[in-house]
Amino acid sequence: MTNLPRAILFDLDDTILSAYGQPELAWKAVVSEFSDQLESFDTDALVVEIGIHAREFWADASQHKHWRLNLMEARRRIVAGGFERLSAKGGASPDDVIIHALADRFSAFREEEMKFFPGACETLDKLKELGVIMALITNGAAETQRAKVVRFGLEHRFDHIQIEGEHGFGKPEEQAYHHALSVLDVAPEETWMVGDNLEWEIAAPQRLGIYGIWHDPHRMGLPASSEVTPDRIIHALPELLPEDIRKTI
Repeated sequence: MTNLPRAILFDLDDTILSAYGQPELAWKAVVSEFSDQLESFDTDALVVEIGIHAREFWADASQHKHWRLNLMEARRRIVAGGFERLSAKGGASPDDVIIHALADRFSAFREEEMKFFPGACETLDKLKELGVIMALITNGAAETQRAKVVRFGLEHRFDHIQIEGEHGFGKPEEQAYHHALSVLDVAPEETWMVGDNLEWEIAAPQRLGIYGIWHDPHRMGLPASSEVTPDRIIHALPELLPEDIRKTI
């Protein structure tokens, strides 16, 4: 599809901003900072167990909806769960001070490493220049997500900014998409949704007639178990633009 739509709904984290992708690499970096305090632990195994527990923790949809509004505490629980898994295999158990320090450092590390994906900012500006109506739809706590919007100067780039913590609903609830379409005064069939989450940004909007574009920045490919089929897959946001325009940014 080379013609641009009337409107595009964008996800924020891991779509516009490189934020939470490749968590194992982030955990390795953070755990290595605590090597002196974790001498009695197998840190490689700890990273693996934290990753397993994190995937299990976030796999529960209702739990995800609750804890994504309090990421700091969620990460403390995830780290505690990782240590519990490790101790069940014969490892030691740390006190809460280390658990909280490790989890809180991970949160800070993620903030420090956050940045625009290459070409993201330029793509948004070009789409706006071309007259495409745009909305930012992001899940998460009001304070956390609004701070990102301000930090990265996104306010003027969107016609509508919709943060779960400010509105009281989020993806994949149908209300999240209906509300954005209503504010923009556009129909589903003249709208694209762009994001990295196959359920939130592809399957759910597709059920409403919105064209779903999956952002796969790390070129991981669709999971073998995925039952979701994106209408289109991109690896960088400039791919949204017609090729002749893409070459200019």
